[in-house]
Amino acid sequence: MPATASLPDDPALLRIEGPIATITLNRPAAFNSIDLSIAKKLEQLGAEVADNDDIRVLVIEGAGRAFCAGGDLQTIGAAAAADNIAPVVGELLKHYHAFITSLRQMPRIVLASVHGSAAGAGLSLAFVADLCIAAEDARFTPAYAKLGVSPDGGGTVGVVASVGARRALQIYLAEDSFSAAQAYDWGLVARVVPAVELKAATRELALRLAQNAPAALAATKALIHRAHVTPIEQQLDAERDGIIGCMHTEEFRVAVKKFTSKGK
Repeated sequence: MPATASLPDDPALLRIEGPIATITLNRPAAFNSIDLSIAKKLEQLGAEVADNDDIRVLVIEGAGRAFCAGGDLQTIGAAAAADNIAPVVGELLKHYHAFITSLRQMPRIVLASVHGSAAGAGLSLAFVADLCIAAEDARFTPAYAKLGVSPDGGGTVGVVASVGARRALQIYLAEDSFSAAQAYDWGLVARVVPAVELKAATRELALRLAQNAPAALAATKALIHRAHVTPIEQQLDAERDGIIGCMHTEEFRVAVKKFTSKGK
């Protein structure tokens, strides 16, 4: 299906190149902070990617000098001053959390490509993606504790699943910020590259991921994300159903024939 045309001044942009889609956060003057306009646009673009069966990998990147500085404090501060935080932040997160949910549930691999600052909800976005690649100069800043608030944007989902409860508590309550190298050591980042190589390295990794057969990619993602909350019998049943489903595809038939014919 054709992509909706993105206008250069849209708060988020979508481009599709073969099996790879890229969503670009496009509020560079505000360091791509999340306000209602970008939240609504991201929800729309996320749904479009989820519905496009030709896409295997979704890359998320930020325009300008940062990946994403988190929630828009101008919006939130104004809401606090006017004493209408619940409706304003509730509306913002209704749309933004719908986007985050789509990232986890879509049968595509989501790859965050991070440069500059990933703070607050930007850190959450980087790590709720299935995989993250980062420039050496990337900085991850939890930010929530300094504001006296708890995480949002799927932060507890992605971080806890990656590093466990104790490290997650450390990250959110005892860390001011940390480097891409530290994130790599903790298992939050798959690859760290020089800043000038980030775009090329992101594309290389996206192309590598896109080589996976669609059925295998979708089933593997679904199985892995449910593993930590699913009883063993149900997980094994899901593995059985997943692999049988994959074996009914043409990609499997071709691959197994190739393997079994070797050496003959």
